[in-house]
Amino acid sequence: MHCLDEPVTSPLPLVIDTDPGVDDTLAVLLALASPEVDLRLVTTVHGNVELERTTENTLRVLHLAGRADVPVAVGAAGSLVHPQPERAGHVHGAAGLGGVALPPSPASVDRRPAVVALAELLMSSPVPVTVAAIGPLTNIALLLHVFPEAASRIGRLVVMGGSATRGGNVTAAAEFNVWADPEAAQVVLGSTLPTVMVGLDVTLPTVLGEAGIARFAAAGPIGAQAAAILQQYLAHARAAYGTRGVVVHDALALTEAIAPGTLTTVRRDVLVDTGPGPGRGQTLVDRRTVSTSPTAVEVAEGVDSAAAVEFLVARLSTLDARTRQHPGPRDCGPRNG
Repeated sequence: MHCLDEPVTSPLPLVIDTDPGVDDTLAVLLALASPEVDLRLVTTVHGNVELERTTENTLRVLHLAGRADVPVAVGAAGSLVHPQPERAGHVHGAAGLGGVALPPSPASVDRRPAVVALAELLMSSPVPVTVAAIGPLTNIALLLHVFPEAASRIGRLVVMGGSATRGGNVTAAAEFNVWADPEAAQVVLGSTLPTVMVGLDVTLPTVLGEAGIARFAAAGPIGAQAAAILQQYLAHARAAYGTRGVVVHDALALTEAIAPGTLTTVRRDVLVDTGPGPGRGQTLVDRRTVSTSPTAVEVAEGVDSAAAVEFLVARLSTLDARTRQHPGPRDCGPRNG
């Protein structure tokens, strides 16, 4: 297992593909709070709320953290084949940030579509780039189809989605991100990209409690806003599951992206149910044997939940101090690459 406190060597080039969303917000803030990370690009996708809102939320979260300089490119507004049946406003708030209205960002979105911006970054980077896909996988599937050479240059793809043993969280069978676009998930999880699947098997046991939230809330204005965004999420968890904390699905995937080996993974063959029946969106993970197939996926099967939560809380507690040290936005005008 990777040591979560291992010293920083060279920064990790990172792209986040996201649909904020409360837990997506924590994941983005975690990346910005981590000295190992060089966040090169954020791409937005439909998912928890509509694309217009996920994009606006992304801009506002980056601005909150003093990083309006990070390019934001707009991605897919809908699924590859069938429309997503419903959003998740009842969990994340109608606008996606738990009812909190963050200040508008002075930055504009990148003029390039998300898949173009991502392809150009991958082709121009002298070192492999890690991509953390923490929303529906529509953008990544489009990249594979439209820019396969660029996709092949992804150093590591960390996906928050699916489940091997725990069923689903939006239906009895399906986890939300995969269910939102099963055809895209099948394209990605059936590809030869070096992929880690961080599913409900490891995210559901990883619960951020009220004491941890209070710690980063006390660290400064950014931490306090992050804690405020979590309040509706906390209320939903209490009502739906009787828990006194929130499951940090996307932040756990970011932790694995930042510190490879945080999660125990096993190489498995994974298929996605793309049929119209009650199993639609289920990830069918063959756990009978370790796979040697070139399309196999590293499926996360073990987690030290306490260590992962402490990593998240400790990093978010430093975000206000890191923001004060950052030189500020390089350019908040329209971007064209």
